[in-house]
Amino acid sequence: MRAIRLTLLLALAMTLFGCGEEPKPPATAHDAIPKEPTLAQIYTNSCQLCHANPAANAPLTGDRQAWEPRIRQGADTLLDHAINGYNGMPPMGQCVECSEEQFLQLIGFMADQPLPQ
Repeated sequence: MRAIRLTLLLALAMTLFGCGEEPKPPATAHDAIPKEPTLAQIYTNSCQLCHANPAANAPLTGDRQAWEPRIRQGADTLLDHAINGYNGMPPMGQCVECSEEQFLQLIGFMADQPLPQ
């Protein structure tokens, strides 16, 4: 009888562990794709390989915390990095046909926040 009470008490304690904590959403959206078809295709072909892969050491799509210091640098700096390359990012982000506007839209999408002008 004592063993049953102990087992029930242990089960109750394990059930209540973390009770009251709000579930936290994942920091990234590895399977997120832009809604606009042209941007979705560009993202899938050029951006996703690095920005949805933690091993690539690029800021992950949807990880606002990782993107925040980059966003603070401003749209001009981010655009320059996208066009000319930066650290491990290749020039043009492997999208030689992308316009500046598309780069800015894709950066905003990946950062999950608007870009300051």
